[in-house]
Order: sequence, then structure tokens, then C-alpha cells
Amino acid sequence: MVRIRIDLAYDGTDFNGWARQPAYRTVQGEFEKALATVLRLERASVTVAGRTDTGVHARGQVLHVDLDESVVAAGGGRSQDPPMEALRRRLNGLLPPDIRVHRVAPAPPGFDARFSASWRRYAYRVADTEEAVDPLRRNHVLPWPKPLDLEAMNLAAADLLGLNDFASFCRRREGATTVRTLLDLHWTRADDGLAVLTVRADAFCHNMVRSLVGCLLAIGDGRRPRAWAREVLSAGVRHPAVTVVQARGLTLEEVRYPDGDELCAQADRARNKRELPHG
Repeated sequence: MVRIRIDLAYDGTDFNGWARQPAYRTVQGEFEKALATVLRLERASVTVAGRTDTGVHARGQVLHVDLDESVVAAGGGRSQDPPMEALRRRLNGLLPPDIRVHRVAPAPPGFDARFSASWRRYAYRVADTEEAVDPLRRNHVLPWPKPLDLEAMNLAAADLLGLNDFASFCRRREGATTVRTLLDLHWTRADDGLAVLTVRADAFCHNMVRSLVGCLLAIGDGRRPRAWAREVLSAGVRHPAVTVVQARGLTLEEVRYPDGDELCAQADRARNKRELPHG
């Protein structure tokens, strides 16, 4: 058996999220169907770095799949390209236009697309002026009716960095921890006028990014003071005043992995339940 790493991008507009659902069109469902067809398998199953919700996009999604070497070799068909490149080309020829495979390569020893990841980076894009609202980007940018104070939002965002329990910003799941390490959270003004949030963490719990955005937007448009973000975090329970913003402005931009022997060590750490230090 050989483990293969696959890097792909997709427009999440017309998908019911990543995870396979028999009655709905999903990214995983479409990708596994194409992979099984190319490799002439009855069924293919992949492991992804992070499941995205309905309407969320990805430029830098990563997954892995374990396959028999002979299956991989046969998957190239009559192509004279190396097997991995042939597999990439055949997948892109079969996948719908809202999914694109950028890279197919043998995974290094110890690689796990989900557990070996050091961090994930998302971006959220907001058009807070009439000039920045572009109908051609309507599925990828959130229009906002008031101008945003990015300085106030960044001051508030700084209060949320580090190892914290983000229960106030997450939809709880039975038995799952909401402790995460938030490595980066800041807004910038892009050349095209959009307000862009970059958020990076070791992992994210359900609705966490969109809740963080909703909290900071309330501060940026003047409805809440800067200290509100820290107050919400300290509450320790889902805060009813925090809006979970629409998915369309959110894109998974990058998943980063350590090198060499650190892959296994990182995977072991990620499998342990995250907890806040006592005392």
C-alpha cells in the first residue's frame, strides 16, 4: 500500500459542505466518485485536513488516500506521464469544474492529512463600501452595510490570541473539546478595497471562524466596544449575541505540515484531547 497526498481547491457555492452525504452533492462525494472511477475501484475513501461547511470554499485543501501500488500505476491509463501526474490529469478530466486537483504526490512516512497538520489558515472577505461590492464575487465576499474600523477590530482580535477555550464561539459537539490555539487573527485592507480577515489556528471547532468574524464585525461597525470580544470569550458558553456570518466569504487558504520525523509527533499530539493548563 502507498499513501498519496492530494492538494485541491473548490468553489463551495453549490456543495452541501465537504462530508459525504448520500442525498446531497458534497465535495467528498464528488471527489471519491471520480477517484473510484479513474482507479476502477468499487469505492474510494479519503481523509481530509479539515471538513468545510456548506458554502465554504478552499484554495489549499489537503487529503490523503491509501492505495495499492498496482492500482495507482493502472490509474494512469495509457498516459506516458509519471503515475502521480497521470492520476492528477485524469481526475481533473473527470471532476466537475468547481473542483480542481493541483497536486498528487506520494506522502512522506508518518503523514496524515488531518492529524499531522500544524495549522490551518482561513481568510474571510468583506465588502464594506458600495465600491467594493462586485456582483461577480457575490459567492465569495460578504457585503456589509456599514464601513468597518479595522484598527478597532484588530485591537479586539489581539485579545483572543493564544490557547483558549473557544466554547463561546463554537457549536458544541458531544465529547469534543473547544480548546484551540489561535495563532493569528488580523484584518487588512486589500488593494481592491475588501476587508480581509486572516485567521490561523492549530485546529478549528464547528462555526468557530464565522463566529469570530461575526463578533469582530459588531465591533468594527460600532455596535459593540473593543472589550466585548474578550467578554464573549470569558463567558465560556455559546454567546447568543454573536452572529454566525454567512459561509460565502470564507475560504480555506492553506494547511501547513511539519517536516520529516515531526509528522508522527504532530499527529500524536493532535490525537490527544486539547486542554487548558491547570492553575
